[in-house]
Amino acid sequence: MPPSVPPTTPTPDPQLRRAQRTDRLLRIAVVWLLLLATAWVAQPYLASLWFSVTGPRTVTARGELAPAELSTIELFKRVSPSVVHVYAQSRRRPTPSFEQQDAQQGGVQSGSGVIWDAAGHVITNNHVIQGASALGARLSSGEFVTARVVGTAPNYDLAVLQLERPRTALRPIAIGSSSDLQVGQAAFAIGNPYGLEQTLTTGIVSALQRRLPTAAAHEVSGVIQTDAAINPGNSGGPLLDSAGRLIGLNTAIISGSGASAGIGFAIPVDAVNRVATALIRTGTVPVPGIGVIAADENEAARLGIDGVVVVRTLPDSPAARAGLVGASESGMVEDVIIGANGQEVHSMSDLAATLENVGIGNEVKLQVMRDGRVRTVTVKITDISRLQRS
Repeated sequence: MPPSVPPTTPTPDPQLRRAQRTDRLLRIAVVWLLLLATAWVAQPYLASLWFSVTGPRTVTARGELAPAELSTIELFKRVSPSVVHVYAQSRRRPTPSFEQQDAQQGGVQSGSGVIWDAAGHVITNNHVIQGASALGARLSSGEFVTARVVGTAPNYDLAVLQLERPRTALRPIAIGSSSDLQVGQAAFAIGNPYGLEQTLTTGIVSALQRRLPTAAAHEVSGVIQTDAAINPGNSGGPLLDSAGRLIGLNTAIISGSGASAGIGFAIPVDAVNRVATALIRTGTVPVPGIGVIAADENEAARLGIDGVVVVRTLPDSPAARAGLVGASESGMVEDVIIGANGQEVHSMSDLAATLENVGIGNEVKLQVMRDGRVRTVTVKITDISRLQRS
């Protein structure tokens, strides 16, 4: 028999093999896509089933508060009982020169105030209570107490109220100093913005020695600028240092919208201390001056004059006795005050600031120009409010 020949296996077609491999890969890809689509659709349901918390969450231990937080909390607890919410039933609303921070609703304007002493005196802004027919204050305890005006100082935008028969024990605010403040140190404000009582805001002392216009074209010098949020209702509330001491009385902001823009102003506590003491003692506050009536600053600038143009002097005033002369009947300028105690004087605000620093009863050396020549005149500073009343 002839030898048997083993059968031969036919060689697969390469194109067929590639087609089979591609088909297999497509099937695998389709399976994976279906699995991924199923997982994507089922994921919310599975997560809800497996991870939902059906009972109260376990509280995570926080640890200790940061030292800065503890300090701020302690400051608020210590000072907030010294801050009151002042209400004034208003006959009319005053027109502020800045965006002064008093809130008004239904004929009642409100602001803030600080308890000055255990006798129940409260310091606030004059514009908060100006034109009021009835006054009251809500203490931090919630007690509402009627109040009366002890005295006002419109030139400083300050007023002193007397709480009448409060049942709650009063806690006077701690007093600091504004003479040694530094730009950049922490500042805290407590007040009642938009009627939201006992609101604390924080910031820094942004600038010092600002000037703030008040009534009768007077300017308060040495004003503190802060970026601690101040809004309507903060007027009369305290600006505090990190020790919780009063360093200023929040008074005004500069804002295009009427809300806080980070530029707030506070009357320095050194001025508040002096004015409040005088108001409590006599109901009025002395106004340092020499008895001159000055020309409008815009008019002086139009004439090209840099200084305080003396229009006239008050009868029997220190200025008159020192020989200062006002403008002639024809309008000819005679005396122009261009300096005081060696400091340049460009406006009445400059002169008023120097007179306030020197103080009533002391003398100031004025540099006065007349007919192109400068001479020095020594003038005694007096309380011009008495001259104006006489």
